[in-house]
Amino acid sequence: METVRRQFIDGDHGQIHCRVVGTKGSHPPLLCLHMSPKSGRSFHDIMPFLAKDRLVIAPDYPGYGESDAPPANPPVRVEDYAKACWQVAAAFTDGPIDLLGHHTGSKVAVEMAYTRPKHVRSIILISTAVLTPEEQASFETTYQPIPLDEDGTRFQTMWSRIVEHRGPGMTLEMMADALAENLRGGENYEWGHRAAFAYNSVFAKRVESLPHPITVVNPRDDLEDITPRVMPLLQHGTLVEKPEWGHGFLSAHRQEAAKLFIQALDRSSLRKR
Repeated sequence: METVRRQFIDGDHGQIHCRVVGTKGSHPPLLCLHMSPKSGRSFHDIMPFLAKDRLVIAPDYPGYGESDAPPANPPVRVEDYAKACWQVAAAFTDGPIDLLGHHTGSKVAVEMAYTRPKHVRSIILISTAVLTPEEQASFETTYQPIPLDEDGTRFQTMWSRIVEHRGPGMTLEMMADALAENLRGGENYEWGHRAAFAYNSVFAKRVESLPHPITVVNPRDDLEDITPRVMPLLQHGTLVEKPEWGHGFLSAHRQEAAKLFIQALDRSSLRKR
């Protein structure tokens, strides 16, 4: 297996940190877009299995992982994350790319395809949300930043949520890694959730406009019941139910997941011809 490499790309707000594996091949590069408040580290274990005759890139959004943060005002948006990820893609290719988005990353993928449709070949969305106003209000309340205190309330809450949403096969070490990535966001750790919830106002219309083949993967996580709502909006959509997976499956089930993703991308390639 090839080793995941690291490098930095210049962006609008400083440097953007990326994980990279593979080489340019007969398939377009695959850009992996993470959930909040994580980083490209979420894809580290699966990336070598995806890098078969393709380059695989997992950037950290500005303000997450090791990427420099955007300014506090105006609030960072999904559109800003998408622009940063296009800057990453441009550093590796001037041709089309494939997109793999997870939770917040699903919305970043949709925005990337919406802004540059001819530069995207196919898309995989893992868990995505078309929210009712009531659901959005509930999520916004749940994911408000928790102030620091000497009792460690923020950290205890983060850990309890990781335990609550732990998927099959997710080890304690994987859970510790997930907590560590939360902490890298510092005091701005909830900016990604805030951006994702704000994007809900345009998400459905953006999705409806996309002509790309889109595969939606629905594991058993906190969006399991919500994710299928996106299907009637898709021009060319396929839903793959994976109730045996949950949070952490990108590591715990990396070989099986990589096989599914590659098959989905290959099917999309044939459909586009």
